Amino acid sequence: MVNRLKLNEKTVREAENLGRDYQIFDTDVRGFSITIYPSGNRAFTLDYRIAGRQRRMTIGRWPEWNTTAARERAKELRRDIDEGIDPLSLRETSREAPRVNDMIARYLAEHTPHLAARNAADQHTIMHKLVAPDWGKKLVTEITKADVEKLLTKIAAGRARPSKAKPNNRARKLQGPKPTPVRANRVGEVLRKMFTLAIGWGMRADNPASGFRRRIENERERFLTPEEIGRLAKALDAAKDQRAAGIIRLCMLTGARSGEVRQARFEQFNLDLGSWSKPAATTKQRKIHRIPISGDVAAIVRQRALLVPRGNPWLFPGDTPGQPVKEIRRFWIGIQTEAKLPDVRIHDLRHTFASLLVSGGASLEMIGKLLGHTQMQTTQRYAHLMDSPLRDGVNAVASIFRPRPQLVHDSDQDQKSA
Repeated sequence: MVNRLKLNEKTVREAENLGRDYQIFDTDVRGFSITIYPSGNRAFTLDYRIAGRQRRMTIGRWPEWNTTAARERAKELRRDIDEGIDPLSLRETSREAPRVNDMIARYLAEHTPHLAARNAADQHTIMHKLVAPDWGKKLVTEITKADVEKLLTKIAAGRARPSKAKPNNRARKLQGPKPTPVRANRVGEVLRKMFTLAIGWGMRADNPASGFRRRIENERERFLTPEEIGRLAKALDAAKDQRAAGIIRLCMLTGARSGEVRQARFEQFNLDLGSWSKPAATTKQRKIHRIPISGDVAAIVRQRALLVPRGNPWLFPGDTPGQPVKEIRRFWIGIQTEAKLPDVRIHDLRHTFASLLVSGGASLEMIGKLLGHTQMQTTQRYAHLMDSPLRDGVNAVASIFRPRPQLVHDSDQDQKSA
């Protein structure tokens, strides 16, 4: 005979341990019971029949779940069962559903191999250090737009960093968090791409990162003055490492990124036509980028051809055989000190190159092509520098339109002269 009682905290607590599994069913909710195990543990369960199958679902352990809460949950499940929904099947499906960690693993395995090495490494860092700790164990379908906003807000707020001012690592103190809105925007772009792919993989039907709120980016704008350019050139001429100095000169003379210059090969330069064809593997836009070069750049290429051993393809071969120069950060730190340019980065030479083109009257479209920009909005950051040539133009119009001075005769003087 089936045991039936009005389940409450007292009956659940005082139920005997018979050394075997047995149930005490509730008199109010059909199929709702407390199951007593030989170990003495107790759990609320719901027995039901659906589509010809007899099933038993565990609601929760006692005393983590009290009788009142478990009974209310049993009533909710009963309503679903009456509508033809199998709650146990839903639970089993959710356990098998992909989690964010699964989505991240597939994204990194299938998408990042097609990216540039540096970009791929950065996206691995984003996923493992910024996304997975917060979302990794969640179901892919659980992530909402609010979750995306919360994560990006956290990233934009920044984190405390050890101060590098003190030489002793053990004595370093944590600085306050430094806002990183640019980082938050980049993470948002990566999440948007990952969820777009997840839709194609059948992991979810929508993209919670689509239309994420972009943070305002205060882009750094540092352009060298003619005096600073002179100090830089003088420091490069006096440098002992003329190989690294040549890399900096090419960055300044072509507006190329340091990575593109470091990995430049002799075969990429056509000195007869005065051009440099940068292969897609070394450019940020992952496309072949062909630009004209000046006579000074051609002279540097010819000089390197005399210094580099015959058969070596690299314009700036590194210390490791068969490889180009890997990094010049230490060299640049010395140049910064020598030229008194403590706040100037190597990438600022690229901005300076663009600013000099603007002052020479080059259009934004021309600058974009020389720098290899794929989006016009990237080049627009130099638009404000065009004020000077534009001002010269409007002044020229004004000078033409301005009334010319007229000679005014003195009538009295004219009469005296007559």
